[in-house]
Amino acid sequence: MLSSAATGFATAFTLILAIGAQNAFVLRQGLARQHVFWLCLLCAASDAVLITAGVLGFGILVTQYPALPQIMAWGGAAFLLVYGALRFWAAYRGNYEMQVTGQSKGLWATLATGAAFTWLNPHVYLDTLALIGAISTAYLGADKVAFGIGAVTSSFVFFFGLGYGARLLTPIMQSARSWRVLDVIIGAVMWALALKLIT
Repeated sequence: MLSSAATGFATAFTLILAIGAQNAFVLRQGLARQHVFWLCLLCAASDAVLITAGVLGFGILVTQYPALPQIMAWGGAAFLLVYGALRFWAAYRGNYEMQVTGQSKGLWATLATGAAFTWLNPHVYLDTLALIGAISTAYLGADKVAFGIGAVTSSFVFFFGLGYGARLLTPIMQSARSWRVLDVIIGAVMWALALKLIT
């Protein structure tokens, strides 16, 4: 069982590790120290739901509806384009007083954005429902449960590690210029991901 759990942990961790829109948002909030706990909990819990569904066998939904991935891709791309544009606009305006002074934006707005990055991202369904779900079919009974627990645990470790680990970069994020550079990078990543989705 321990081997199955370790495999589940490693599998999910490597899938989550890739730079994506959700990770970039968690990193940004971690640097700003804004609602980090609740955002990390939302992302990890959402992954837990999807991973559990994948391990239980609902990954077949994706194969039964061939048009679903394309629909999700266009919806996700539209969201990424808008969010990327907002980050470029923020960089252009250069108004980073809230970030530099540590003031916070609203919790619900932060969680809504985090939920959008999670549930509107077609790759999250591929990773959790399809890939993790497919790999879990190699296990039965207690080993399958252990695999699922390992995969879910890796999600919690990753998101809380990213959210709170971002604070290590705080010393270099004490100026508006640093925040502007970060927003330009995040905007570019969002647009690159959107382009990748629709091509």
